[in-house]
Amino acid sequence: MGFTVFAGFTHLADSEEAAILKEECSGRMKVLQLDVTSEAQMLEASLHISENLPDGARGLWAVIHCAAWVALGEFEWIPFNVLRKAIDINLLGTARLTQIMLPLVRRANGRLVFLSSALARIPSPVRGIQSATQAGIEGLAICLREELRPRGVDVSVVAAGEYVTGTSWLNDKLLMEQASQMWARLSDEQRKVYGKEYFENAIRSLEKYTKVTADFTPAIRSLIDATIRTFPLPRYTPVTRAEKIQTLIAQHLPKSVYDTIYRK
Repeated sequence: MGFTVFAGFTHLADSEEAAILKEECSGRMKVLQLDVTSEAQMLEASLHISENLPDGARGLWAVIHCAAWVALGEFEWIPFNVLRKAIDINLLGTARLTQIMLPLVRRANGRLVFLSSALARIPSPVRGIQSATQAGIEGLAICLREELRPRGVDVSVVAAGEYVTGTSWLNDKLLMEQASQMWARLSDEQRKVYGKEYFENAIRSLEKYTKVTADFTPAIRSLIDATIRTFPLPRYTPVTRAEKIQTLIAQHLPKSVYDTIYRK
């Protein structure tokens, strides 16, 4: 679409996707090593971008936050290092990268775009950490929108639906590996309280998401609109009709109604 794009990858050297972008896209596609848990890498990326902006560009037109890492399991089961990694990548990394890139974005009167999830507003057992971090991102975006309005910077959230299969984080093999590791780390008392059958059923409740083909099109269209539109929307919801109805019920009807419909 004519943009110069700086695409960050957590593991650039081993990324097949980065290689594909370099091969198939024009010279305006620049790939970067960018781990959002590394202060040094974020600062290096900011410096590299500022030194390689297109001729005449005042700053960076948009920062699109897409980094995500998912921790599965009921809260008591998740090891602290896994909990910390999810929060570092999904929330703290996003917040710090925003701070570092904001001077470049302000110079261009650009915008910030946060890729969130319907989980921010739909409670989802076994994915509680994901729901919490997504809600945190949306809360941050709401405050940033008010703070940056006088600076001429727009802020949008794209709360996508179930696109997890397309991100390759969830498949049968990975699901069972994570489950085995969590079960092995539980204490004898925890295993006795929960029981192996309940534990496995809770993990397998996520299997349905490995059986569908994700359609990225609605989310991509929303990301594009948030990037190029003169007056972007504060919040985009590229979700299915069923997800939209579930969100409305979760937000606006009594909890007992939601539980009756969706709790099994």
